[in-house]
Amino acid sequence: MPDSGQVARLLSDARTGDQSAVERLFPLVYRELHAAAHRQLARFRPGDTLSTTALVHETYLKLTQASHQTYEDKIHFFALASRVMRQILVDYARRLAAAKRGGGAAVSLDLEQVPDPGRPEELVLLDQALYDLAQLDPRLARTVELRFFGGLSVE
Repeated sequence: MPDSGQVARLLSDARTGDQSAVERLFPLVYRELHAAAHRQLARFRPGDTLSTTALVHETYLKLTQASHQTYEDKIHFFALASRVMRQILVDYARRLAAAKRGGGAAVSLDLEQVPDPGRPEELVLLDQALYDLAQLDPRLARTVELRFFGGLSVE
């Protein structure tokens, strides 16, 4: 586990405009990001070509390319990283689903009924369900996203 004080300092540096702070942060949080990516891929294996390491590295690239993004604290950073991972997985699933041209099935947000890993179109439907939920109740959608994609507890 990284030193929380060091992570907090780097996030603070990033907020004040230090572009290299996120780059210095990455090695400190790599294991936690890898664990989050592993959890997401275990649920939504949208094909065997996307590895945990590739998901972590794509997430890192997106986080470092977002120069306007600021991170309030470690929890906020990991929440954003989880959201970026979700976006990467959904984009990947959309490409796979477009290739298969499947679809039309309903999807459940019940953790006991996670989408079938062999059906990437279900991940796309889940993303749409979260978008629709956000239109009704943004806070509830965020809670579901953090629980379902971020692996956070209800507490």
